[in-house]
Amino acid sequence: MKIRIEVDENLIEEEVVIRCSRLNTDIQKIQQAVSDITSKAQRFVFYKGDTEYYLLLEEILFFETEANGICVHTLDNVYQTKYKLYELEELLPGFFMRVSKSAILNVNQIYSISRNLTASSIVQFQNTHKQVYVSRYYYKLLKQKLEEKRMSV
Repeated sequence: MKIRIEVDENLIEEEVVIRCSRLNTDIQKIQQAVSDITSKAQRFVFYKGDTEYYLLLEEILFFETEANGICVHTLDNVYQTKYKLYELEELLPGFFMRVSKSAILNVNQIYSISRNLTASSIVQFQNTHKQVYVSRYYYKLLKQKLEEKRMSV
């Protein structure tokens, strides 16, 4: 694999192009890594009452559906978003994943997982009482994602 960087002072926005003869898992991992790096500094607008908050994605623990809409949980606050969960799934970088019908979590923020064979498992986060449930369907996918992350470090 060759890696080449071209500097063009006339560019307005940086662009990364991956040329390959076929799409394979290595190329997909490279694409995901570039996406994750560029999106870490990405900010979304969240709401609390009439106030708008601009948060870095890495500060978010999880998104969860509640009666009054989609809640955005950080260590010590809860915000609202105007996005639907399925829209967030498309917009968020690879370190977020759906873990139930009603939740998407930041894999980088996981502190522990309490597995339950007959019901939902529980993910906990460091320095907070907040937790989110992982359905049995998504548990295996979450474990795979955590293993991939561990292997890439």
